[in-house]
Amino acid sequence: MSDLKFDGRVAIVTGAGAGLGKTYALDLAKRGAKVVVNDLGGARDGSGSSSSAADTVVDEIKAAGGEATANYDSVATIEGGENIVKTAIDAYGKVDILINNAGILRDKSILKMSEEEWEIVLAVHLKGTYSCSRAVFANMKANNYGRIINTTSGAGLYGNFGQTNYSAAKMGIVGLMNSVHTEGAKYNIKVNTIAPVAASRLTEDVMPPEMFEKLKPEFVTPLVVNLAHEDLQESCMIFNCGLGWYSRAAIVCAPGVVLGDGERLVSAEEVQAEWKTISGLEEAKPLGSVNDTFGFIMTGLQGLQKQ
Repeated sequence: MSDLKFDGRVAIVTGAGAGLGKTYALDLAKRGAKVVVNDLGGARDGSGSSSSAADTVVDEIKAAGGEATANYDSVATIEGGENIVKTAIDAYGKVDILINNAGILRDKSILKMSEEEWEIVLAVHLKGTYSCSRAVFANMKANNYGRIINTTSGAGLYGNFGQTNYSAAKMGIVGLMNSVHTEGAKYNIKVNTIAPVAASRLTEDVMPPEMFEKLKPEFVTPLVVNLAHEDLQESCMIFNCGLGWYSRAAIVCAPGVVLGDGERLVSAEEVQAEWKTISGLEEAKPLGSVNDTFGFIMTGLQGLQKQ
């Protein structure tokens, strides 16, 4: 194994004042990256602001001999995303790595959730990922290089009680990744997404204390470091990670069945008769783009024509 170095690389880590983001910033700086430590300094629910969270991490990086600059903008606006990227370019001339990590929680069951609680969670998680990715894309495109790491959640991939806002935002980030990957592929911009399970202020009251103590954010950092490195060639992938467990998750599509000949309309009864095949996942696989679904359709039609 060779050491993963980041000499000459510039990284932005959002929400880096504590928890996962802090561990990413510290590790990248230790490995030679120049780091913009972004943190609004607000509470877990997104209220308030303070410069102390980002400043503390910057001071820690500098004390260890690294280079870092603080930024206090909210990711939840286009202007905020642009200011974060401007901080990096003004200080270091470019951006090589963006880690979209900032997040908040406003948990409520769907009947009790207010519009404001819905909107602010989507603004920070989904719009925040969009705002920062949009702001950094032009610089990465001009440099023909970029590594973007997004943060989804098991709540988005698999669901969780009381988190319709958070789950919707986190699954939206996967869709955002898919299209940013497509647009960035020819410019050597790799985009991947992690679904971490880690102790943080967002999870301290949603998991048993004994589990919280074991799920150190440092277990997630090695995966993020690899995804941020120039050696990485994979893109548009989702990874579960936590407590030393690392695995790939994927949205897959099964070939299913083609009914009719593409000309006549299909009845509900025909669908009912083939429900086992339609709802099954036999031979399911990830697809490269929405256009790949047509491959299943055309293969099915060709099979019908041969009958």
